Amino acid sequence: MAGTQCCENPPALSSSSGHGSGFELRGLKTYVSGSSDSQKAILLISDIFGYEAPNLRKLADKVAAEGYYVVVPDFFYGEPYNPENKERTVQVWLQSHGTDIGFEDAKQVIAALKDKGISAIGAAGFCWGGKVVVQLAMSENIQAAVLLHPSFVSVDDFKEVKAPIAILGAEIDHLTPPELFMQFKEILSSKPEVDSFVKIYPGVAHGWTVRYNEEDKKAVQSAEEAHQDMLNWFAKHVK
Repeated sequence: MAGTQCCENPPALSSSSGHGSGFELRGLKTYVSGSSDSQKAILLISDIFGYEAPNLRKLADKVAAEGYYVVVPDFFYGEPYNPENKERTVQVWLQSHGTDIGFEDAKQVIAALKDKGISAIGAAGFCWGGKVVVQLAMSENIQAAVLLHPSFVSVDDFKEVKAPIAILGAEIDHLTPPELFMQFKEILSSKPEVDSFVKIYPGVAHGWTVRYNEEDKKAVQSAEEAHQDMLNWFAKHVK
């Protein structure tokens, strides 16, 4: 997992924390990468460790290199989950940082992007962020959605999805196991008007796309495979 050090405070920009810059978007501190002149934007919504995770920022830069304006807001207002704080268990932390709050903030971010003149927006959510993105996909807010090892999502969520959606899951995921992904796939298959893509990646565990060990070549390869699938989905639908 990304260490707590990279989650506590905005880091000094370096090769390990991305090539973008800081920005404020509708009151949210935001990591921004890519050309502000782009007509296409991608919103990345982090897991519970927040927008300062170096691997997430590196991924933002990778997406930006494809011609997108990429925004990674701090939906936790400076308080990502800290596993070292034993008094703030994840259950307690979630009481202050529910996905319903994240959804309302995400709608404001999307409105700001549209006000900026951006015409096409995609969104990708990781773990906690996956629930926020599936909520966005239920409306006309975005042109495409990608969920990467999502948490807190249910079969009912996908009955309401309107935007093209890709769901990328781990073979080893106790929170959202492959069996549940197959139920998602079945629901989406009954909605031919919604383009969908569901894929289970073998041998990887929950969080593998952003919380991998950079020294582990196999882990990096698995993460990059998912990254490419995400980029392919955006290339297809965010135009």
